[in-house]
Amino acid sequence: MTTQYEAVVGLEVHAVMETQSKMFCDCPVVDSTHHEPNVAVCPVCAGMPGMLPVLNKAAVEFALRVALALHCEINSTSIFARKSYFYPDLPKGFQISQYEQPLAVNGWLRIPTESGELRVGIRRVHLEEDTGKLTHLGEDGDRRTLVDLNRSGVPLLEIVTEPDLHTVEAVRNCAYALRSIMRYLEVNSGNLEKGLLRIEPNISIRERGSQALSTRVEIKNLNSFRSLERALEFELARQAELVDAGGAVQQQTLGWDDVRGSTQAQRSKEVAEDYRYFPEPDLPPLVVDDKWVREIEADLPELPQEKRKRFVEMVGLSDYDAGLLVAERSVAEFFDAALGAIHKADAKMLANWITGPLFELLNKDGYSIESLPFGPEPFAELVDMVASGEINASSARSVLSEMAANGKKPKELVQARGLAQISSETDIGELAERVIQKNSQQVADYVAGKDEVLNWFFGQAMLASQGKANPTLLRQALRVQLDAARAQKEAS
Repeated sequence: MTTQYEAVVGLEVHAVMETQSKMFCDCPVVDSTHHEPNVAVCPVCAGMPGMLPVLNKAAVEFALRVALALHCEINSTSIFARKSYFYPDLPKGFQISQYEQPLAVNGWLRIPTESGELRVGIRRVHLEEDTGKLTHLGEDGDRRTLVDLNRSGVPLLEIVTEPDLHTVEAVRNCAYALRSIMRYLEVNSGNLEKGLLRIEPNISIRERGSQALSTRVEIKNLNSFRSLERALEFELARQAELVDAGGAVQQQTLGWDDVRGSTQAQRSKEVAEDYRYFPEPDLPPLVVDDKWVREIEADLPELPQEKRKRFVEMVGLSDYDAGLLVAERSVAEFFDAALGAIHKADAKMLANWITGPLFELLNKDGYSIESLPFGPEPFAELVDMVASGEINASSARSVLSEMAANGKKPKELVQARGLAQISSETDIGELAERVIQKNSQQVADYVAGKDEVLNWFFGQAMLASQGKANPTLLRQALRVQLDAARAQKEAS
């Protein structure tokens, strides 16, 4: 997209709330990837005539957690409505949702961008039920569609932002921040690939500097952050090219083809009148008690933005390091606990060991931080041993791998493997002297001005010490002795 235009994007995020039962019946919420189709269905979620819905209190509590975390105004009374449209995965012929009087409105969220922090408005947070799942089979002339109603009636939370996002980076950061908040609140797993979190951007462009809103399109059901970025980049470029050619953007619902890397028109974009909203006659108004709201608010955990600010302002981490640590609640809590257990290391060193060697271990061996056989205290002990010089970084990485394999304490492993670091200046000096005496040609090269030979000597000395030598002291001892040989040569 050329610099002539500015992107205007708002997000609709649909999150499956991980309650035990569905929104309006007691059917269990099951993982459709691990269960046979249509095993969690009853007359209510199958849309049988005469069946009455009963609201799930846990779903309301989950929705309130998110709304409060997003600084929304909670409506003491909200109304469920029938959203009428006919589709094979919606057996009732309508979806129970909220429209004119949603659960919460007028919230906000702050996100980081390259140009600084951006405040994004939250228009509404409301409850609704999910639809079923369709599986299309067969070829032209013999096409069939199978319907699985396990997902029908599962509690959904919809978050709608204001169109405050103007770059692909801001859109991605906003979507990621919303996902992170819901994971912190244990409302949603954040799994996009399974469809448990679905991101739908509403996209338009306008002349840069204009405040007018143009015709928008909606891209449905994006299931990865990479797809979100690619779909935005393609659609913004498509709209700019269309307008430059004298055309007009049509209000449409689009799908994203990840293989082709392009959007595809699905249908013209509906407006509210198309859905024929009216209050759901089988559900009374949802009245939320203020005392209950305050109890839920008091029980909220420290959220990612708050943790990030604390880690920067009170702990002294860089904004980048803090961002890496707070992305997942389990990692942030691991860091907090380890921070309280260190004695020799500082916060920066601890953060580096978590975002460096520990993350590498998790990624390589497929661990989650919760599944590790050791906790934050043994990890803090290991980092302390590096900080105090008991072991060097190379040995510590080896010990970390063994801790992950067998759960043993770092001191126990260091002692059993004889990995204690050699930090005696006398021993280090003798080690440097032995290596130098065995390699007269390399000494001559250094004396002749080849300073890079120092690194070769360092490698040989570390090998001779089986990786136990204090690297700082060893490099210093080698330099002193080699510089002495050079000075002696120059003097003669």
